[in-house]
Amino acid sequence: MNTMLRKSVLGIAGLAFTGGVFAGPVAAHADARPVQGKPAAVATVQGAQSHIDLNDEQLANAKAIIAATKKAGLPERAAVISIATSLQESKLENLGHLGDANDHDSLGLFQQRPSSGWGTPEQITNPEYATLAFEKGLKQVDGWETMPLTEAAQTVQVSAYPDAYAQWEQQATDIVAQHWNS
Repeated sequence: MNTMLRKSVLGIAGLAFTGGVFAGPVAAHADARPVQGKPAAVATVQGAQSHIDLNDEQLANAKAIIAATKKAGLPERAAVISIATSLQESKLENLGHLGDANDHDSLGLFQQRPSSGWGTPEQITNPEYATLAFEKGLKQVDGWETMPLTEAAQTVQVSAYPDAYAQWEQQATDIVAQHWNS
């Protein structure tokens, strides 16, 4: 490709990227709608929502996240963020080493990595430990209680897919509303 053509293509790509960076946050909030249920747990749900039917193991893991959140003395909103994060990272399955399907050492409900300092493999595959580790990071995020869920989760997780957490907010909110007082 000649230099003139390459510069033109790169210039157009740069404009498209810049437009996406500035328009993306506006578009992400354009379809936010009020959530039915407990306003203390969540203020708005952003974007299209995903939902999976939970088996007994996944429901037990969601309940373990809620119990750990209560143990930490955190509000329902922390449980909503934690469950939505786990839905994105593992579909609420406590994943062990995935062999060739895993390109690094991510484990557990939150796909935490021993090599990144989250804990030992035994620790991060313990639902209570993993939740408390995630929520310790969450508490260090200024304003996490009121920021959009996906921003709070991404600040802790540093995912390659930062907007993916938002799709689980409604299901996480429903789970917490159903099981917080049980």
